[in-house]
Amino acid sequence: MSETSNKISLKKYSNRRLYDTEKSVYVTLNEVAEMVKQGRWVEVVDVDSGEDVTAFVLTQIVMEEAKKKNTLLPVPLLHLVIRFGDTVLSDFFGKYLEKMIKSYLAYKNVADEQFNKWLEIGAAITGQTQTPFSAENPLQSFVKQFFSSPKPGEEADDKKNPGE
Repeated sequence: MSETSNKISLKKYSNRRLYDTEKSVYVTLNEVAEMVKQGRWVEVVDVDSGEDVTAFVLTQIVMEEAKKKNTLLPVPLLHLVIRFGDTVLSDFFGKYLEKMIKSYLAYKNVADEQFNKWLEIGAAITGQTQTPFSAENPLQSFVKQFFSSPKPGEEADDKKNPGE
């Protein structure tokens, strides 16, 4: 999906309703959240003032999710957000938090892929190393497989001449 087809414009009316200009329908905050979860880039403009209110609407979605679960961020962090507001934390949230989350998600994807490869390799090795044992006496088959020595006058397989 190209960046322009991935972007969706919404209009916010004074009655708090959101209008999807792409589908020409009103949408709820839950529907906007689903759009974002599907990878859409949402832009919200206030109809009366023309102001970009995307951050406000997305924050409202996050707060609604937090209300459902009764937690989002640890209480000490929330105190810091309120205490320092626009000064220290706006730089942190604006510059570093997004990069940290993207790095975490990239690392998690790489780790998941590597773990899946290890599982596949382990399954392949397990399938190759299964030795058929006699159903009648598996212990005897095991002993014969690993502990049998060559009979007198026979050479072990690794001592045979390469030319033979």
